[in-house]
Amino acid sequence: MHAPQTFTGPSWTVGDVTVHRIDEAPLPPQTGPWLLPGATTDVVTEQGWLRPDFAGRDGVLRLDSHSFAFEAGGLRVLVDTGIGNGKTRANPAWHNLRTDYLTRLTDAGFSPESVDLVVLTHLHTDHVGWNTREANGTWVPTFPNARYLVSRTEREFWAGYAMDEPRRQMFRDSVTPVEEAGLLDLVDIPAEGTEIAPGLRLIPTPGHTPGHLAVELGSRDGRALITGDCIHHPVQLAHPAIGACVDIDPERSEATRRELLASLADTNTLLLGTHFPPPTAGRVITHEDAYRLTPVPAASH
Repeated sequence: MHAPQTFTGPSWTVGDVTVHRIDEAPLPPQTGPWLLPGATTDVVTEQGWLRPDFAGRDGVLRLDSHSFAFEAGGLRVLVDTGIGNGKTRANPAWHNLRTDYLTRLTDAGFSPESVDLVVLTHLHTDHVGWNTREANGTWVPTFPNARYLVSRTEREFWAGYAMDEPRRQMFRDSVTPVEEAGLLDLVDIPAEGTEIAPGLRLIPTPGHTPGHLAVELGSRDGRALITGDCIHHPVQLAHPAIGACVDIDPERSEATRRELLASLADTNTLLLGTHFPPPTAGRVITHEDAYRLTPVPAASH
């Protein structure tokens, strides 16, 4: 008989599904003021519920880089792939990282070879980095047996975009090798979303980028939604008008965020933030004239 497999790392139960958080790295303190300039110290500190988990006493936001992995509809799924190791990046905090991400992914029960599906919420540098890894001086797909999914709208937008050199570099090392290997699938996502496997839906959440998507997971009476970057930080629940400096369409990003939060408020849906620091997940409840997050701590194994 085989010994039962022991999984490690933080996770949440959604119906019959276990969602694992695969940690890459905390983002440096200067990330918050740069990324969400509207989240000033005064704005943050007036929301006492953000402390101590989501912000420090000094009002500095906490942000993380991680992925989510789970089994759904018979598929082993990874949502977003972080910054990656050994990549040439303009952002010093992302340049030439050396993390144990793949070890943590494997320890959670998802060896790279076992992953069936990689869902990319959008094609930004800190969401596609582990699409590839270096082997013999070239970038090769990290998940050789997986299909990589991205919105057709997203890929076509960047194909026609006047990229600067850092973004071209990111596509060269983290997107093009997957395309050249024939592993990238472009998905048309209607307004109501589309089911790609039983209990697994892609929901259009445009604004941050034109083809940005969120991932909805349903199992029995459980439901969860993985944000990608339509919500970067819980402070945006209290102030949905706060957008990211890198939003392609700030007005649409805000409209998407408000619509999404209204649909989640006071339901049992678990919100899993792609950049939310631990405890990372929670339920959206109405609060004052907007919302707040009631944390749901991860189970540790």
